[in-house]
Amino acid sequence: MNVEHPPDFHAWLARTARLLREHRWDELDAEQLAEEVEDLSKSERRGVSSQLTRLLLHLLKWRFQPQRRSDSWLDSIADARLQLQLALEDSPSLRGYPAEQLAVCYHKARRAAARQTGLPPERFPEHCPFSIDDVLNEDWLPDAAD
Repeated sequence: MNVEHPPDFHAWLARTARLLREHRWDELDAEQLAEEVEDLSKSERRGVSSQLTRLLLHLLKWRFQPQRRSDSWLDSIADARLQLQLALEDSPSLRGYPAEQLAVCYHKARRAAARQTGLPPERFPEHCPFSIDDVLNEDWLPDAAD
């Protein structure tokens, strides 16, 4: 079921928070509240997937275009890892999520890498050549492709 946001979402949030603090359960819109909480969970997972895709994209570019390596790529790699680390610290129940999403995120990153580098998609391995441990390791970078 997909419940739409109330017309003034901010006001609804403020009122709902007040009702929760005051233990006024019977005045809560429980269905809307449940929907919003579920949406927050989806948003957290989307954020992890987005950062993982960005990280994989830059790792692919690092590996397959060594002649174009730059500090901005290193900054993007470091920032994506930091954002993932922060998200996983905030939500420890998501710690396994990057490993679960590695193949899906790699597929997106592979397409983006082909688009951004101008290299044919076949140049990039069909399956992720990196382990999730390496991907998340702040001290690891892939070697240049042969």
